[in-house]
Amino acid sequence: MRAVIPNTPTRKYLHPFDKRRYKKRNAIERMFCRLKDFRRIATRYDKLARNYLASLCLAALVACWCR
Repeated sequence: MRAVIPNTPTRKYLHPFDKRRYKKRNAIERMFCRLKDFRRIATRYDKLARNYLASLCLAALVACWCR
């Protein structure tokens, strides 16, 4: 994986930056932020991975449906 973070104006040596990839990264981070609004997902109350995955899928469905 490669870091997709824009350069700061005061940076001495600039690294390459892909705006299209950064836009996709931003969308993924916003989705994780929406998922963390569900307390059950953020604190991971479920003990089994399959139950947590089911809760995560339901929360993602609700988050996408409500926006």
